Amino acid sequence: MDAVAMHIANGIVNGPVSAAFAALAAAALTVCVARGRADLDDRLAPLAGLVAAFIFAVQMLNFQVLPGVSGHLLGGTLAAILVGPWVGALCVSTVLIIQCLLFADGGLTALGLNITNMAVVGTAAGYLLVAALLRLLPRKRYALTLTAFVASVVSVVVASQGFVFEYWLGGTTELSLSTIAGSMAGAHVLIGVGEGLITATTVATVAAVRPDLVYALRRLRAPARTAAAAASAQPATSELPAATSATAGAPEPTVDGAA
Repeated sequence: MDAVAMHIANGIVNGPVSAAFAALAAAALTVCVARGRADLDDRLAPLAGLVAAFIFAVQMLNFQVLPGVSGHLLGGTLAAILVGPWVGALCVSTVLIIQCLLFADGGLTALGLNITNMAVVGTAAGYLLVAALLRLLPRKRYALTLTAFVASVVSVVVASQGFVFEYWLGGTTELSLSTIAGSMAGAHVLIGVGEGLITATTVATVAAVRPDLVYALRRLRAPARTAAAAASAQPATSELPAATSATAGAPEPTVDGAA
């Protein structure tokens, strides 16, 4: 058994536990479909396709973390920031299903486990932290970049510990739970740093050019001032380009460019 691989193979977790998490993953994705349908529009739908394609491409590129240990981008936080948690979880799930069925990356009986860990738990953990940090940090460009980095690191580690919990419930190997937990946490902190750099760079680039495409800015940033106050204030020349096609009724997302 590769004790630090995020994709779980067949037989690592017993049948009953795998079946239970398959049902849990199916229920979670059903909720995501129902809630995500409300978010999808002419702008978000094509972006979701691009996000899924990007995650698929980057997940195919493994990088060595330690001797015998490799990792890859999970993409949950990136997807949540750009297209929201509901659609983001569906993007990651789509990638995992294609990888399992076409490339045998992760076991078929463990597909529910992998979707639960990477698509559901990872995306949820990342988005919850993004929501908290964006409301606490100042409205500066560096805040979004820092948020993307920190949330990515945390989401990867949390997703890895999802496997530890599943192994505790129905692991079939002779490795101890403490060995599994330590190996997964240690390796995935380093993997998370790599993912954080990729996510922060990608999000910062998109936000600098098209902030209206960043879901987290549209939904989580409260307006800094009322329309009347904004009209009398000096022009925000240091802010990122304003959204040109923001959803009707939603405040335009802006992030100050000055640190």
